[in-house]
Amino acid sequence: MASFSTLSDLDIDKQVAALSRQLNDLKKVLARRGDAYYEDGREAASDYYSQLYDRLHEALPAIGRRGRLIERTARDHPATTAVGLVVVGLLAGLLISRR
Repeated sequence: MASFSTLSDLDIDKQVAALSRQLNDLKKVLARRGDAYYEDGREAASDYYSQLYDRLHEALPAIGRRGRLIERTARDHPATTAVGLVVVGLLAGLLISRR
């Protein structure tokens, strides 16, 4: 690189213009890559959502059956249910207080 004392204002202006063009080219490349990464991420998220929906849709009948079974058990044994809820609440309180 030439020393600063030998550079003229015209040389500096040319170098600044060249660097500006290079910077603009880099911005365009980064914008294209960013768009591609965004599109890839959007497609991946859509695929994950679709898979999750399919799995949940398949599991919903079993979840509903288990929920009705738990509800029936709670109605048949209310004291046991109350004690169980108290124990779960105490455990949750202990876990939260440790953090």
